Amino acid sequence: MIAERTNRFLKTFSKITDSSTKERLVSHIRKIIQNPEIGKPMRYARKGTREVHIPPFRLSYAYFKEENRIVFLELYHKDEQ
Repeated sequence: MIAERTNRFLKTFSKITDSSTKERLVSHIRKIIQNPEIGKPMRYARKGTREVHIPPFRLSYAYFKEENRIVFLELYHKDEQ
């Protein structure tokens, strides 16, 4: 499994200072890498991406089954949708 991260994702992730939140995010990222289809499939303009809710954030990623690749797109606060 190839896991990639966008600059936007890395920038937001690096700004998180709370260690317990960061550990939860890392734990969920590992789960996604093991089973990429656990996220909720998005519709309409965001079709082709999946999303996992990790309070208070949402983690958006794209899973390319044919290429066996995951791209972590964005990590954003739930209220900033």
